Amino acid sequence: MSAEAKIKAMGLELPPAPPKGGVYKPVVVVNNLAYLSGHGPFQSDETYIKGRLGEDLTLEEGQAAARQCGLALLATIKAELGSLDRVKRVIKTLALVNSTNDFVEQPQTINGFSELFGEVFGDAGIGARSAMGTNVLPGNIAVEIEVILEIE
Repeated sequence: MSAEAKIKAMGLELPPAPPKGGVYKPVVVVNNLAYLSGHGPFQSDETYIKGRLGEDLTLEEGQAAARQCGLALLATIKAELGSLDRVKRVIKTLALVNSTNDFVEQPQTINGFSELFGEVFGDAGIGARSAMGTNVLPGNIAVEIEVILEIE
């Protein structure tokens, strides 16, 4: 089943592609690689999920924020590349988690994103990944994720 068909079958609602927050391109394509800029947990009501893990948000809320980052990334992929079916596989994911010094579950937080991409793209949706904690993210968003994709 294609990624576009899976999105429909899963009943997922993609938010609008997030607005740019600076001077950059949301996607840069070089040969068969698409580099997606960092995305926050942008929602359909055009707000972001905000807060720090370990202070304002639980692990489960952080996982939901990471999943929402994934939905925002899917919206940008579709808007910029025309179809999710152009994605051949995920090469690399870099994820930042807005968290307190004693919160150490960044990898578990980002599983919310990885599980979504695995559901949509199958094994091809799981690539190499780094998950790091940071003391602050722009606008106090909970999570920021960027990906590198192989595309057709």
